Amino acid sequence: MRPVATRILVPGRPALGPALVLTAPISFWGGVDPKSGRIADVRHPQAGALVSGQVMFLPGTIGSSSAAAVLLELVHAKLAPSALVLDEPDAILLLGLIVAREMGLPVPIAVQLAKAEQGAWAGRQVAIGDDGVMSAV
Repeated sequence: MRPVATRILVPGRPALGPALVLTAPISFWGGVDPKSGRIADVRHPQAGALVSGQVMFLPGTIGSSSAAAVLLELVHAKLAPSALVLDEPDAILLLGLIVAREMGLPVPIAVQLAKAEQGAWAGRQVAIGDDGVMSAV
C-alpha cells in the first residue's frame, strides 16, 4: 500500500498503531468509555473494541457537545487513540484535542481521509507522520 497524504485537522504526535476501522459512525458521548478506552455502545458494530493506542478511522461521528470532554478525558488518562482519521472535520470532537494541547498534554494527530478510502487500512499497522503522511508498516 502506497503512502497517502492526508489533511491535518489537529497537529499532534506522530502515530503508530493497528488500524481500528469503524464501520458505522460513533458518538464519543456514551459510545466510548473514558475510563477503559473501549467502545461502550452495545449497538455499535465494533462494541467492546479498544480505541486506546489504535489508529481510529471514523466514517462519521454522531454529534454531542460532550464528545470533546470524553476525548479530553481519554487523552488525560493516556487512553486515547494514537491518531484519529476522520471522513469530515468534527469541530466539537476536535475541540477536545485542542483543549488537551492547551493544557500541555501530548495529543494524538487528527487527519482527514475520505471514508471511501478508510476500509483499505483495516487489518494493517499504520503510521502517520507529523506531516500527515499515512503509510502501512
